[in-house]
Amino acid sequence: MPELPEVETIRRGLAARLSARRIVGVEQRRADLRAPLPHGLGKRLEGRRIESFGRRGKFILAGLDDGWTLLVHLGMSGRLVLDGPPRGPHEHLTFLFDDGTRLRFVDPRRFGMIDLWPSARLDEHPSLRGLGIEPLEPGFDAAALGALLRGRRAPLKSVLMDQRLVVGLGNIYANEALFRARISPLRPACSLGPVRTERLVRAIRATLEEAIAKGGTTLRDYVQADGELGSFQNDFSVYDRAGAPCPGCGRPIRRIVQGGRATYFCPRCQR
Repeated sequence: MPELPEVETIRRGLAARLSARRIVGVEQRRADLRAPLPHGLGKRLEGRRIESFGRRGKFILAGLDDGWTLLVHLGMSGRLVLDGPPRGPHEHLTFLFDDGTRLRFVDPRRFGMIDLWPSARLDEHPSLRGLGIEPLEPGFDAAALGALLRGRRAPLKSVLMDQRLVVGLGNIYANEALFRARISPLRPACSLGPVRTERLVRAIRATLEEAIAKGGTTLRDYVQADGELGSFQNDFSVYDRAGAPCPGCGRPIRRIVQGGRATYFCPRCQR
């Protein structure tokens, strides 16, 4: 599933090409993805100008000039691709713009989501209300993270991936940030003191920002809006490197399973 860096990379690509552009048509080839598409979606979008592109967690938010927002979630395999040739039977929607641009929504597994919601009440959307803090926003600091971890005895990595606490930090980046911070994913979340918490905040920010700079991570389905692959996978320190030498100490990277997800870490460097 695309995580925060991939979604942010796509958002930036769309903003560069489609801000202030007007939607002149929508080609819709099915009535639902993981949930039904909004009734009359094409008619409701036709003639609307996109005023802004935002992001909340793993949702792309396109603010429209009529006071509504188009919400897009890519699910497990979704792509938003600008122009290029038709993408076959998995291209479920095509958005046509006034400059001739085509934005193709491609989703082989159909776990993605598209919805329309009043912009002034975005926080009330069922998929957005209850989401946690944004890790790239100024409010994400050691004090804020420490308050979230306080009293939680679950393993730290599992807590970091709880979208009700910190949004967008999926499995890849939780693994990489914990290695960068030299903190064990097995440590009880509440056991971090101020020094480790500050170190973790810096590591999370640095990991996400570096991944965005490299266009995200492409392991299977993900591509940027222009169709290019991400390259952060070439710089993994621990993720998917079980048995390989730790870049810090040379000891083999260990793989375990936490909450049904693979965890990779160095038992010596991460405490």
